[in-house]
Amino acid sequence: MLRLIGANGAGKSTFLKILSGEIEPQEGHVSVGKDERIAVLKQDHYAYEDEKVLDVVIMGHTRLHEIIQEKDEIYAKGEFTEEDGMRAAELEGEFAELNGWEAEGDAATLLRGLGVSDDVHDKKMSELSEADRVKVLLAQALFGNPDILLLDEPTNGLDIQAIRWLEEFLINFENTVIVVSHDRNFLNNVCTHIADLDFEKITLYVGNYDFWYESSQLALKMQQEQNKKKEEKVKELKEFIARFSANASKSRQATSRKKLLDKIDIEDIKPSSRKYPYIAFTPEREIGNDLLEVKNLSKTIDGKKVLNNVTFRLEKDDKVALLGDDFAVTTLMKILMGEMEPDEGEYKWGVTTSQSYFPKDNSEFFEGSDKT
Repeated sequence: MLRLIGANGAGKSTFLKILSGEIEPQEGHVSVGKDERIAVLKQDHYAYEDEKVLDVVIMGHTRLHEIIQEKDEIYAKGEFTEEDGMRAAELEGEFAELNGWEAEGDAATLLRGLGVSDDVHDKKMSELSEADRVKVLLAQALFGNPDILLLDEPTNGLDIQAIRWLEEFLINFENTVIVVSHDRNFLNNVCTHIADLDFEKITLYVGNYDFWYESSQLALKMQQEQNKKKEEKVKELKEFIARFSANASKSRQATSRKKLLDKIDIEDIKPSSRKYPYIAFTPEREIGNDLLEVKNLSKTIDGKKVLNNVTFRLEKDDKVALLGDDFAVTTLMKILMGEMEPDEGEYKWGVTTSQSYFPKDNSEFFEGSDKT
């Protein structure tokens, strides 16, 4: 599995579009083996509003979906001609070769793995939540065992359970995968090669993300040290030439040094296209040891127990990740921020603390504005 990395705007998504044939390169060409199928993770979450979820997944295998449509059109005819019968037989043969009889079952298995429940498989895409739309499009790309799989930010919008399932799927996937992602843990778990798009070219490294980082930093350091030695040699030769070029007894040596100087090539180390932003949070006052104490918090919503006797304590320097059901985590966050009352229990923030909250749904901040 190959991961394509590079700074934002370096051309990663454009490169994937060239590989998929969506756009044409200005120079060069892309060659794909005969009969090899490329699958691409679609980015338009609203492209299939009137389509059934299972059908959208099966659309990932274009030829299979075309066969299904043509078969349905033939069998829906009022009058079934001999020609229709022959064509239907041809389609049935190809349908079987492409494992068409298992298509719906395979599509459903992918959806379940990503956390899309069975009760929405027959619904239209327009009825799905944004999170489920993302998963359906990912299942579409994975469907049908493609020869080449192109994934642009596949973990965006996925919960941790779906990411773990995707990791396992890709680890066991035997064909070629090219992925663009900013998820470092995901990359370390699944990637076998790294293609680094930087310095206006692509450099291939064997290994996962951490191995790439160490290797690329070592290579840059070695190149810088090599250039430094060359620069010192150039300086030494120039000083010798300047001192002895007018000296008759040393003129031959000076000429020899000048020829040697002309042969020294100092490689140009171009500045990386990466930017490393720094964000600093300056507290208004020194923080105390007691940050947050939560005791026996419980909450039931629409008859479902979302939180049950939640108890924990945060102290100075603690850094916590909340894992689990998304709705339960959001509910806990809203209670801690005073946006929702618990049914039972209590919580207390330390007197030296101040709180800020970035909600999962931040649409209210953009009401009345142009979101595009």
